Amino acid sequence: MPKLKTRKALKRRVTVTGSGRVMHSKIGGSHLRRKKHKRTKKLYSKNIEMHPADKKRMQKVPGLRK
Repeated sequence: MPKLKTRKALKRRVTVTGSGRVMHSKIGGSHLRRKKHKRTKKLYSKNIEMHPADKKRMQKVPGLRK
């Protein structure tokens, strides 16, 4: 059976921490950015943990495991 290729687009959007948590950035951070408050823009720079339902699917993707 051939090797499975890593999903490159997903690998760019998602990071896996040392403890195994799957982190991603918030959506809509660059859309209409000028109108957003400074505090709101600051919140978009942080990564957040993926929802448990999605995290379960991400663990099956080759190349994303820690």
